[in-house]
Order: sequence, then C-alpha cells, then structure tokens
Amino acid sequence: MTTTTSPTTAPGPMTNIVRLNNIDHAGLRVITARGAEWGDAVNQIPVFPTEFEAVQRDFPIVLHRTPDGAWEALALLGLDRYENLFLDGDRWIARYIPALLDRGPFSIGVHTGPDGQREPMVHIDLAHQRIVRDGSVTPAGEPLFLPHGGNAPYLERIQDALQVIHTGYLAQSAMFGALADAGLIEPVRIEIQLDETLRYDLVDFHTVGIEALARLSGAALESLHRQGLLAAAVHIASSLGNVSRLIALKNAKRAG
Repeated sequence: MTTTTSPTTAPGPMTNIVRLNNIDHAGLRVITARGAEWGDAVNQIPVFPTEFEAVQRDFPIVLHRTPDGAWEALALLGLDRYENLFLDGDRWIARYIPALLDRGPFSIGVHTGPDGQREPMVHIDLAHQRIVRDGSVTPAGEPLFLPHGGNAPYLERIQDALQVIHTGYLAQSAMFGALADAGLIEPVRIEIQLDETLRYDLVDFHTVGIEALARLSGAALESLHRQGLLAAAVHIASSLGNVSRLIALKNAKRAG
C-alpha cells in the first residue's frame, strides 16, 4: 500500500478571542497537558524561521506552497492522518514543541493606540478547551497571573512562544524569497518503505538543496550570511536527516 501525506488538524472550535488583561482574566488557568484530546494529533505543523534551530533537532522541515502561492515551512510529525509520532499518550517525547502547538489558547493581535501606533498584544480565546474558568471546583492548570499582580511563569513562557510566531511570520516571506532567488529551493520526494506492502510517498514538498548550497559563490554565501539567512537554510537542509527518526517511531508504533 502506498499513501501520501497531507496536513491534518482537529476541527476548529468556536472562538471568543479577546485582549488578555490581569483584571478580567486574573483567575483563569490553562491546562498544559499534551494529548490528542488537546489538539496535538496532527501530522504536520507550520513552523517559523525563528524556531528552525530548535525544530531541526527533532523534526524534518519541508517547504510547500500555500493556496495563495506563498512559501510555508512545515515540521513533519507523522505519516498517517491525525498521527503525531512524537505523542505517546499524554507524553510529548521530543525535546521541542513547535510554537503553534505550544501556544494553546493564546495569539497575537495588533492594537492601534490613540496615536495611531500599532502594537502587538497578547490575546486569549476564552472558548478554548484548555481554559479553566474562575470558580472551578477542582482548580487545574497553570495560572496566568501572580496573586498580587504580574505575569506568572507560564504566561512569560507563552509570551516567548508568541514572539517566536509573530517575529517569524513577519520574516518568513523575505527569507523564502531570498532563498528562492539564490536557487536553493528545490522539490523533494520522500519515499518511505516500511515493508513489502506499506510505503509512504511524501509529495509536493520542497527543501533547501545541499548541493545547491555547496555550489553558491562566495559572494552569494556572504549575502545570505549578512541577511541572517544562511543558518536557516542549513537548518532546513540538515533537518531531513530526521526522516529516519520518523521511520523508527513508526516501526515502534506498529510493533507495539
């Protein structure tokens, strides 16, 4: 049997996204457990240049075109639909959790002040399943704010994850454009043969070619380095070595 892989996410719930503040939301807590019930059962997740260094240590990174023609980077987490091989029940077994999964009910929204200045602000989805509301009989999850004001450690960590997303999203278009202009983005087909009857063909993906990197002139390498893009290109290219870990995890799952 041969199968192709495609992005999968759980059906989107109703949302109620508001700007976070320590008055209206002082008593909110957030469940931080991992598991399929919390939306972690996805086989691919978008990742951003600001997290490539961490992502490439655990996951293959591939590129693909979005419906509007833009380049997007994906971390591969599984081979079948709704399969995350780095999720063992309620345990996350990789060293890193991609920022879009880690952020939970939080997002960045842009607030326009009276002077017209636009500033990114933390928002929270009050309808998210991870939210534990004020007055819960059995409080669970992590608090967002300290008892006498100020951000709790969990919220500080989430703000870091949101910064990774926000900064990376703003930077990725120019980065992918520069890599494409340098001739580094090329198609890749990942064929995985598990046994005589089961094979996976991962198609419609691209990568940064190792040989293309090696062919770059000194001036081109210097240009990418000065723009802070050379490391990102190397991270994408080298991350494909993690396909072997996907295979090992898949074989262990089938055997178990």
